[in-house]
Amino acid sequence: MSFLIKSLAAVLLLVATLALPARAAEDVSFEEITRMLQTKAVTLIDVREADEFAAGHVPGAVNMPLSQLNPAMVPTSTADKPVVVMCRSGNRSSKAQAALAQAGRTDIRNFKGSMIEWTARGAPIAK
Repeated sequence: MSFLIKSLAAVLLLVATLALPARAAEDVSFEEITRMLQTKAVTLIDVREADEFAAGHVPGAVNMPLSQLNPAMVPTSTADKPVVVMCRSGNRSSKAQAALAQAGRTDIRNFKGSMIEWTARGAPIAK
């Protein structure tokens, strides 16, 4: 009887764990993303649409629009080079981070300040 109870408890714990949403990595601050970019220790993915990206983006960022985001195409984070997503306001990058976490990519971080904070702080813009 106790074996049956222990087995049932283990199954319930497993089901509960699998039912939890995937947890995404932490957000990245302006100061943190600036340091990462200066040392080229980041893969920064801008999830805005191509026309928005072309109008101005963070130097060194690559464009992967949220509307076409494919988790298999997103590079893998390493201890030395994390992957960070951004957009205009932080809304689409949060959605991208959540979608990637649901696909098992819990290593993706989010620069929540995105372009609004980047431009407000007078940081450089590439075109």
